[in-house]
Amino acid sequence: MSLEKLSAELNKHQKSLPPVESWNPSDCGDIDIEIKRNGDWYHEESAFKRMPLVKLLSSVLIREQTQDTDDYFLITPIEKMKIRVEDAPFVLTHWHWQDNEQVMVVETNVGDRFILNSEHPMECGDDGSLYVVVRRNLTAKVHRNVYYQWIDLATEQETAQGIELMFTSAGYQFSLGKIA
Repeated sequence: MSLEKLSAELNKHQKSLPPVESWNPSDCGDIDIEIKRNGDWYHEESAFKRMPLVKLLSSVLIREQTQDTDDYFLITPIEKMKIRVEDAPFVLTHWHWQDNEQVMVVETNVGDRFILNSEHPMECGDDGSLYVVVRRNLTAKVHRNVYYQWIDLATEQETAQGIELMFTSAGYQFSLGKIA
């Protein structure tokens, strides 16, 4: 399927997230799309220049995990195309406090905006990188600038794992990692 046909099919669902969970098309192979570590999308080694197209495609992105593989697909009601993702499909680029610094609202590079809470937990990667669950088992890597801003607001707390840098959002505690 060409990008133009895929885009036309997806435009039908542009207002809200499409119900990809209810779609079960057969696997149609690979498409030469890659999401780079920094969140940039490429098709045939050329960067996407239109952010609306990236947002549209990201709305139909799914992740299928097994013990051995972590695969990403663009899915429509009639096709399922495998793509490559270097690290995480999204990057968490912005945040702000809401409700007198009780609730943190975060935003990804494609405009997904949500509250950092138990539905959107933070995970630590093997290399110490932080990831937040965005939707549908998809994660956003916490951008370095956001990480450093969070370090400034975090406090040291003794936990079962040792001393960690912690902050709270929506009544849920998040760890930026152990310091001792």
